[in-house]
Amino acid sequence: MKLSVVIPAYNEAEGISETLTKLHATLSKEQIPHEILVVNDNSKDNTLEVLSNLKNSVPSLVVHTNKGPNGFGYAVRYGLERFSGDCVAVVMADLSDSPDDLVVFYRKMLEGYDCVFGTRWSKGGKVYDYPKHKLYLNRFFNNIVRLLFGIKYNDVTNAFKLYKKETIDGVKPFLSPHFNLTVEIPLKAIIRGYSYAVIPNSWTNRKHGVSNLKIREMGSRYFFILLYCLIEKFFSRGDFKKKWD
Repeated sequence: MKLSVVIPAYNEAEGISETLTKLHATLSKEQIPHEILVVNDNSKDNTLEVLSNLKNSVPSLVVHTNKGPNGFGYAVRYGLERFSGDCVAVVMADLSDSPDDLVVFYRKMLEGYDCVFGTRWSKGGKVYDYPKHKLYLNRFFNNIVRLLFGIKYNDVTNAFKLYKKETIDGVKPFLSPHFNLTVEIPLKAIIRGYSYAVIPNSWTNRKHGVSNLKIREMGSRYFFILLYCLIEKFFSRGDFKKKWD
């Protein structure tokens, strides 16, 4: 099963080389057929130049430039329309997600799951240098999601997830242009009946650059997509459910 890794990148010139080198080395060592698809989200620094220089040392690297509209969600969606693998993971460019965790996710999916979700807040999960204000907001929002949707999964905002190609096709079309896409995709997958496993993963704060997540701007967007998914859950009458063979 070929693995695609979609990485959105906006002004990530300082750190993306380390991310891609470690990711490629780990996946190659584990003999996992893969492509690493980086979406340069119209970066203003020399991210594109760095990516071009990496193509010889990272032969599985595929680079696209999203000229617009731009934003985290748009960049991820751009990649999700163009990956060639049988399954696809969304991974951050700043090495906050561990390549070793991705291998574990991949092995778990081979057991037959449609999705594999990461959790940083259950036994075995780890976070390093997580900002306190983000921690409080994260736990508040995720607890609301658990209560509203009646699920045990406690880290729906975690971007680090793995999906089969059929699952991605089955949860389209996407609405979210920003970080709320990390909520839209898993909730749709759960509502529509796709099977999933939850595995602890680690998260490490970036060493380079600045996070593009603007909490004040994202609050209403998160709740918008939450409301949309609730409407589907309670009023769609199963029209979008997975069609089992």
